[in-house]
Amino acid sequence: QVQLAESGGGLVQPGGSLRLSCEASTDSFDTYVVGWFRQAPGQEREFVAAVGWFGVEIYYSPSVEGRFIISRDNGQKQVTLRMNTLQPDDTAVYYCAAKTQGRYYTKVETYNYWGQGTQVTVSS
Repeated sequence: QVQLAESGGGLVQPGGSLRLSCEASTDSFDTYVVGWFRQAPGQEREFVAAVGWFGVEIYYSPSVEGRFIISRDNGQKQVTLRMNTLQPDDTAVYYCAAKTQGRYYTKVETYNYWGQGTQVTVSS
C-alpha cells in the first residue's frame, strides 16, 4: 500500500512554469512506477508522463514532450513534474499515480494508487 500527495498546483499565465511534487508514504518507493495524469472538465483522464523505478525509463505524452520534465528522488520518496511553457490547454487537475508493474506506463487503468489531485490553471 502507498499513499500519494500532490502539491505545487496553482494559477499561472500562458508561457509560465510550475513544479508539481508527488510525495509517497511507503518505505519501498523504489518498487513503484510513478505517473502523472491530468483531467480537464468534461474530459477523460489522460496520461502526461511516467518514470520507472530508478528514473531510467521515462515516457511523455506527445502533447507535453519538450515542455515537461519528470524526475524522481527515491531517497526523498518524491517525483517531480516540471512544467514549462504552459498553455491554456494544460489547465486540468493533475494526479500522481503509482503501481508496481513495470509495463504499460501510459495506461491509466493499470495504476493502483492515486493521489487526490492538484489544480493547474493557465490563464491570463
